[in-house]
Amino acid sequence: MPTGLSLHVGLNQVDPDRYGGWDGRLVACENDAHDMARLAHGAGFDDTTLLTSDGTVKNITAELRAAAKALKSGDILLFTYSGHGGQVPNTDGRDEEPDQFDETLVFYDREFLDDELHREFGRFAQGVRILAFLDCCHSGTGTELPGGNEQHARLMPVPKQQEIYQRDKEFFQEIQRDLAAGKSRARGADALLISACQDDQLASDGDVNGEFTGTLLKVWNNGAFRGGYRSFHHDIQRNMPATQIPNLFVTGAPADAFLEQQPFTV
Repeated sequence: MPTGLSLHVGLNQVDPDRYGGWDGRLVACENDAHDMARLAHGAGFDDTTLLTSDGTVKNITAELRAAAKALKSGDILLFTYSGHGGQVPNTDGRDEEPDQFDETLVFYDREFLDDELHREFGRFAQGVRILAFLDCCHSGTGTELPGGNEQHARLMPVPKQQEIYQRDKEFFQEIQRDLAAGKSRARGADALLISACQDDQLASDGDVNGEFTGTLLKVWNNGAFRGGYRSFHHDIQRNMPATQIPNLFVTGAPADAFLEQQPFTV
Protein backbone atom coordinates (compact mmCIF):
# COMPACT_ATOMS: atom_id res chain seq x y z
CA MET A 1 0.00 0.00 0.00
CA PRO A 2 1.27 3.54 -0.78
CA THR A 3 2.27 5.81 2.07
CA GLY A 4 0.95 9.36 2.45
CA LEU A 5 2.75 12.02 4.50
CA SER A 6 1.43 15.55 4.91
CA LEU A 7 2.83 18.78 6.32
CA HIS A 8 0.56 21.70 7.19
CA VAL A 9 2.00 25.13 7.98
CA GLY A 10 -0.15 27.97 9.33
CA LEU A 11 1.27 31.30 10.52
CA ASN A 12 -0.96 33.85 12.22
CA GLN A 13 2.05 36.12 12.64
CA VAL A 14 5.80 36.30 12.05
CA ASP A 15 8.73 37.21 14.28
CA PRO A 16 8.85 41.03 14.41
CA ASP A 17 12.53 40.88 15.36
CA ARG A 18 13.25 39.30 11.96
CA TYR A 19 10.91 41.53 9.96
CA GLY A 20 11.84 45.01 11.09
CA GLY A 21 9.12 45.33 13.73
CA TRP A 22 6.31 43.97 11.51
CA ASP A 23 4.46 41.00 13.01
CA GLY A 24 2.19 40.31 10.03
CA ARG A 25 -0.78 39.42 12.21
CA LEU A 26 -3.48 37.34 10.52
CA VAL A 27 -6.58 35.55 11.82
CA ALA A 28 -7.33 32.28 10.06
CA CYS A 29 -4.03 30.68 9.06
CA GLU A 30 -3.71 28.33 12.02
CA ASN A 31 -7.33 27.27 11.46
CA ASP A 32 -6.48 26.54 7.83
CA ALA A 33 -3.58 24.32 8.87
CA HIS A 34 -5.67 22.44 11.43
CA ASP A 35 -8.53 21.92 8.97
CA MET A 36 -6.25 20.72 6.17
CA ALA A 37 -4.54 18.36 8.63
CA ARG A 38 -7.92 16.93 9.60
CA LEU A 39 -8.79 16.48 5.93
CA ALA A 40 -5.46 14.75 5.30
CA HIS A 41 -5.78 12.51 8.35
CA GLY A 42 -9.24 11.44 7.26
CA ALA A 43 -7.85 10.57 3.82
CA GLY A 44 -5.17 8.32 5.32
CA PHE A 45 -2.16 10.64 5.54
CA ASP A 46 0.24 10.69 8.47
CA ASP A 47 -0.04 14.41 9.19
CA THR A 48 2.26 16.96 10.85
CA THR A 49 1.26 20.53 11.70
CA LEU A 50 3.57 23.50 12.32
CA LEU A 51 1.94 26.66 13.68
CA THR A 52 3.23 30.25 13.84
CA SER A 53 6.47 30.26 15.91
CA ASP A 54 7.21 26.67 14.87
CA GLY A 55 6.90 27.63 11.20
CA THR A 56 10.60 28.36 10.74
CA VAL A 57 12.75 27.55 7.73
CA LYS A 58 14.69 25.03 9.82
CA ASN A 59 11.60 23.18 11.05
CA ILE A 60 9.78 23.16 7.71
CA THR A 61 12.76 22.01 5.66
CA ALA A 62 13.57 19.37 8.28
CA GLU A 63 10.07 17.91 7.94
CA LEU A 64 10.23 18.00 4.14
CA ARG A 65 13.65 16.32 4.10
CA ALA A 66 12.51 13.62 6.51
CA ALA A 67 9.55 12.96 4.21
CA ALA A 68 11.88 12.85 1.18
CA LYS A 69 13.92 10.12 2.89
CA ALA A 70 10.83 8.14 3.87
CA LEU A 71 8.76 8.22 0.67
CA LYS A 72 9.35 6.07 -2.40
CA SER A 73 7.88 5.86 -5.87
CA GLY A 74 4.09 5.54 -5.67
CA ASP A 75 3.87 7.34 -2.31
CA ILE A 76 2.49 10.87 -1.88
CA LEU A 77 3.47 14.10 -0.13
CA LEU A 78 0.85 16.74 0.66
CA PHE A 79 2.15 20.19 1.63
CA THR A 80 -0.15 23.06 2.63
CA TYR A 81 0.86 26.59 3.56
CA SER A 82 -1.32 29.35 4.93
CA GLY A 83 0.22 32.72 5.67
CA HIS A 84 1.68 35.79 4.00
CA GLY A 85 3.20 35.85 0.55
CA GLY A 86 5.88 38.25 -0.66
CA GLN A 87 8.39 38.89 -3.41
CA VAL A 88 12.07 39.60 -3.89
CA PRO A 89 13.75 40.77 -7.12
CA ASN A 90 15.09 37.97 -9.31
CA THR A 91 18.74 38.79 -9.97
CA ASP A 92 20.20 35.56 -11.37
CA GLY A 93 19.46 36.32 -15.02
CA ARG A 94 16.92 33.55 -15.58
CA ASP A 95 14.01 34.31 -17.92
CA GLU A 96 11.49 32.03 -16.19
CA GLU A 97 10.13 34.87 -14.00
CA PRO A 98 8.40 37.25 -16.45
CA ASP A 99 7.73 39.79 -13.70
CA GLN A 100 11.41 39.71 -12.60
CA PHE A 101 10.45 38.67 -9.08
CA ASP A 102 10.71 35.47 -7.08
CA GLU A 103 7.58 34.83 -5.07
CA THR A 104 8.14 33.98 -1.41
CA LEU A 105 6.43 32.21 1.45
CA VAL A 106 6.75 34.39 4.54
CA PHE A 107 7.88 31.89 7.16
CA TYR A 108 8.21 32.86 10.82
CA ASP A 109 11.90 33.75 10.65
CA ARG A 110 12.48 34.72 7.00
CA GLU A 111 11.06 34.73 3.49
CA PHE A 112 11.44 31.42 1.66
CA LEU A 113 11.87 31.63 -2.12
CA ASP A 114 9.53 29.66 -4.37
CA ASP A 115 12.62 28.08 -5.93
CA GLU A 116 13.77 26.95 -2.50
CA LEU A 117 10.48 25.07 -2.15
CA HIS A 118 10.96 23.49 -5.57
CA ARG A 119 14.49 22.49 -4.53
CA GLU A 120 13.07 20.69 -1.49
CA PHE A 121 10.54 18.93 -3.72
CA GLY A 122 13.41 17.90 -6.00
CA ARG A 123 14.87 15.82 -3.16
CA PHE A 124 12.00 13.31 -3.43
CA ALA A 125 12.43 10.06 -5.33
CA GLN A 126 11.08 9.87 -8.84
CA GLY A 127 7.53 8.61 -8.84
CA VAL A 128 6.56 10.25 -5.55
CA ARG A 129 3.37 12.25 -6.05
CA ILE A 130 3.86 15.80 -4.74
CA LEU A 131 0.81 17.94 -4.06
CA ALA A 132 0.87 21.48 -2.64
CA PHE A 133 -1.83 24.01 -1.73
CA LEU A 134 -0.61 27.55 -1.04
CA ASP A 135 -3.06 29.99 0.57
CA CYS A 136 -1.12 33.25 0.34
CA CYS A 137 -0.72 36.28 -1.90
CA HIS A 138 1.46 35.89 -4.99
CA SER A 139 1.25 39.45 -6.21
CA GLY A 140 3.25 39.63 -9.44
CA THR A 141 2.78 43.38 -9.88
CA GLY A 142 3.94 44.41 -6.41
CA THR A 143 1.21 47.06 -6.41
CA GLU A 144 0.34 48.84 -3.19
CA LEU A 145 -2.84 47.60 -1.58
CA PRO A 146 -5.88 49.89 -1.55
CA GLY A 147 -6.15 51.80 1.69
CA GLY A 148 -7.96 49.98 4.47
CA ASN A 149 -7.73 46.50 2.89
CA GLU A 150 -4.25 45.48 3.95
CA GLN A 151 -5.34 43.71 7.11
CA HIS A 152 -7.62 41.43 5.05
CA ALA A 153 -4.99 40.28 2.55
CA ARG A 154 -2.22 37.76 3.04
CA LEU A 155 0.40 39.98 1.47
CA MET A 156 3.55 41.22 3.13
CA PRO A 157 3.21 45.02 2.68
CA VAL A 158 5.25 46.24 -0.27
CA PRO A 159 7.24 48.89 1.67
CA LYS A 160 8.17 46.22 4.23
CA GLN A 161 9.15 43.81 1.43
CA GLN A 162 11.46 46.48 0.02
CA GLU A 163 12.92 47.29 3.44
CA ILE A 164 13.65 43.65 4.26
CA TYR A 165 15.08 43.00 0.81
CA GLN A 166 17.47 45.94 1.04
CA ARG A 167 18.58 44.76 4.47
CA ASP A 168 19.08 41.12 3.34
CA LYS A 169 19.85 41.63 -0.34
CA GLU A 170 23.21 39.84 -0.31
CA PHE A 171 21.67 36.87 1.51
CA PHE A 172 18.85 36.47 -1.04
CA GLN A 173 21.17 36.99 -4.01
CA GLU A 174 23.49 34.27 -2.73
CA ILE A 175 20.55 31.86 -2.43
CA GLN A 176 19.41 32.76 -5.96
CA ARG A 177 22.91 32.18 -7.36
CA ASP A 178 23.16 28.81 -5.61
CA LEU A 179 19.74 27.78 -6.88
CA ALA A 180 20.53 28.85 -10.44
CA ALA A 181 23.84 26.96 -10.41
CA GLY A 182 22.21 23.81 -9.09
CA LYS A 183 19.47 23.74 -11.71
CA SER A 184 21.85 22.52 -14.40
CA ARG A 185 22.54 19.30 -12.51
CA ALA A 186 19.48 18.80 -10.30
CA ARG A 187 16.39 16.84 -11.33
CA GLY A 188 13.30 19.00 -11.40
CA ALA A 189 10.44 18.05 -9.14
CA ASP A 190 7.28 16.53 -10.61
CA ALA A 191 4.69 18.40 -8.57
CA LEU A 192 1.13 19.65 -8.73
CA LEU A 193 0.52 23.00 -7.06
CA ILE A 194 -2.76 24.83 -6.57
CA SER A 195 -2.39 28.37 -5.26
CA ALA A 196 -4.95 30.76 -3.81
CA CYS A 197 -4.71 33.37 -6.57
CA GLN A 198 -2.92 34.55 -9.70
CA ASP A 199 0.47 36.26 -9.52
CA ASP A 200 -1.11 39.72 -9.74
CA GLN A 201 -3.86 39.08 -7.18
CA LEU A 202 -4.20 39.00 -3.41
CA ALA A 203 -5.42 36.17 -1.19
CA SER A 204 -8.00 37.10 1.43
CA ASP A 205 -7.82 36.18 5.10
CA GLY A 206 -11.05 35.45 6.96
CA ASP A 207 -12.65 35.05 10.37
CA VAL A 208 -12.47 31.24 10.31
CA ASN A 209 -10.59 30.22 7.15
CA GLY A 210 -8.87 32.00 4.33
CA GLU A 211 -11.10 32.57 1.29
CA PHE A 212 -9.27 29.88 -0.68
CA THR A 213 -9.03 27.24 2.05
CA GLY A 214 -12.63 27.80 3.10
CA THR A 215 -13.82 27.35 -0.49
CA LEU A 216 -11.63 24.27 -0.95
CA LEU A 217 -13.18 22.68 2.14
CA LYS A 218 -16.72 23.43 0.91
CA VAL A 219 -16.00 21.94 -2.52
CA TRP A 220 -14.36 18.89 -0.93
CA ASN A 221 -17.51 18.50 1.19
CA ASN A 222 -16.04 15.93 3.57
CA GLY A 223 -15.02 13.70 0.66
CA ALA A 224 -18.27 13.89 -1.31
CA PHE A 225 -16.50 15.59 -4.23
CA ARG A 226 -15.97 13.35 -7.26
CA GLY A 227 -13.47 14.09 -10.00
CA GLY A 228 -9.77 14.67 -10.55
CA TYR A 229 -7.49 17.55 -9.57
CA ARG A 230 -8.35 19.65 -12.62
CA SER A 231 -12.06 19.37 -11.84
CA PHE A 232 -11.35 20.08 -8.18
CA HIS A 233 -9.44 23.24 -9.12
CA HIS A 234 -12.21 24.28 -11.54
CA ASP A 235 -14.93 23.88 -8.92
CA ILE A 236 -12.93 25.85 -6.36
CA GLN A 237 -12.24 28.54 -8.95
CA ARG A 238 -15.88 29.00 -9.96
CA ASN A 239 -16.86 29.46 -6.31
CA MET A 240 -14.28 32.22 -5.74
CA PRO A 241 -14.69 35.96 -6.39
CA ALA A 242 -13.29 37.35 -9.65
CA THR A 243 -10.73 39.30 -7.63
CA GLN A 244 -9.12 36.04 -6.46
CA ILE A 245 -8.75 33.31 -9.06
CA PRO A 246 -6.94 30.16 -7.85
CA ASN A 247 -4.19 28.90 -10.12
CA LEU A 248 -3.31 25.32 -11.02
CA PHE A 249 0.16 24.60 -12.34
CA VAL A 250 2.58 21.74 -12.58
CA THR A 251 6.34 21.53 -12.44
CA GLY A 252 8.14 18.74 -14.23
CA ALA A 253 5.85 16.04 -15.60
CA PRO A 254 3.47 14.57 -13.02
CA ALA A 255 1.76 11.43 -14.32
CA ASP A 256 -1.66 11.89 -15.91
CA ALA A 257 -2.95 9.13 -13.64
CA PHE A 258 -2.05 11.30 -10.64
CA LEU A 259 -3.78 14.39 -12.05
CA GLU A 260 -6.93 12.35 -12.73
CA GLN A 261 -7.11 10.80 -9.26
CA GLN A 262 -9.70 11.68 -6.67
CA PRO A 263 -8.01 14.48 -4.67
CA PHE A 264 -6.10 13.39 -1.57
CA THR A 265 -5.92 9.74 -2.67
CA VAL A 266 -3.09 7.98 -0.88
